[in-house]
Amino acid sequence: MRTLDALLSLNPLDGRRLVCPYCYTRFTERLIRFRCTGRPGPDGQVCAPVEDAAIRAQLGWRERLPPVFEADGRRALATCPECSAPTGKQVCATCHAQLPVNFGRTRSRMIALVGARDTGKTVFMTVLVHELMNRVGDRFGASVGGSDDHTRHRFRADYETPLYQEARLLGGTRRTGTTREPLVFRFTAPRRGLTGRRPQHTLLSFFDTAGEDLTSEASVEANLRYLNNADGVILLLDPLQMEGARSLAPAGTRMPAPGHPENRPLDMLGRVTDLLMRRPGAANRLIGVPIAVCLTKIDALRGHLDAGSPLHRTQPGAPFFDDSDSQDVHAQIQQLLHRWDGGGIDGHVRNHYRNARYFGVSALGGAPDAGNRVRGGVRPYRVADPFLWMLGEFGVVPSREGP
Repeated sequence: MRTLDALLSLNPLDGRRLVCPYCYTRFTERLIRFRCTGRPGPDGQVCAPVEDAAIRAQLGWRERLPPVFEADGRRALATCPECSAPTGKQVCATCHAQLPVNFGRTRSRMIALVGARDTGKTVFMTVLVHELMNRVGDRFGASVGGSDDHTRHRFRADYETPLYQEARLLGGTRRTGTTREPLVFRFTAPRRGLTGRRPQHTLLSFFDTAGEDLTSEASVEANLRYLNNADGVILLLDPLQMEGARSLAPAGTRMPAPGHPENRPLDMLGRVTDLLMRRPGAANRLIGVPIAVCLTKIDALRGHLDAGSPLHRTQPGAPFFDDSDSQDVHAQIQQLLHRWDGGGIDGHVRNHYRNARYFGVSALGGAPDAGNRVRGGVRPYRVADPFLWMLGEFGVVPSREGP
């Protein structure tokens, strides 16, 4: 039986359909809730903070916060029914996370970042966001920053500082019994319109999954529900888990642990595909969600590529996504997949996805030492390419053929 909220969400008069960037549940604008500010109301009454069971269950936060109450989420302000104080703190109806400023009026893009254990998801995400905040931001005249205090603090303390300042390799994401909190960023780029130059804001939500969460279809279903609402998927595959590439790595290369059958790249891709095929309207059709299939740690294998390989080129620096360069890389990775994997991955992608692109990336630019230290600093190679391709598909950044 459907819940009352589910029935209400079907009513088109309730406003736009939205997806929470923290727990990835769908709701309509009217169902947005409000959190009391905790400040005194007109008569001096104050709402005491309490433990929020929803935010603890969904995101694992153990915080005492002012209470959440129902009101018309289509309005910017509401009055707390307990203390009569006005508040503009809008929260998700399911997880009670505070929604970003102007949520529902700013485009949101959910980017699902998935891959098996040892593919380097955590390092990839850290380097990608660092690149967006620095070199890529400068390239596109854009600014990137956390959209909430939790994201700002966690990214700086748990991700950026260990890798960039302490030169310490980030540990793998631990599997937990609760939904882990994603990192939500705001990508702001200038846009010229009829009324002149104005900012264009896009919310980007990244979820760092534990490797174990993709080892079976059941765990994908339980832990990666955000795939159902993803606007795009970045799938990381480790070529050193492919038999044809494993033997080509230079002596001394740190190899991933011998993979269980469920961690094989083709099986990982298959489980993601199974879930995406369950989306409404996906039956008997190619999957329409853009998917960027990335071979990671490409630095370990570049010595076996021809001198003219596009994977020897530097990342383009023009203020647009260079689609001709990307197509060259796509063709090269396609050849390598047939050489290293026997074509299984490429065949699967061609038969299931309408819009797919291959990439070769390296987050660190070289292997860490035996003590998990990043000697010589982080030297990323083409880490931003899959993300910029996706933003080009969404119309957030310009995309065109290069010179």
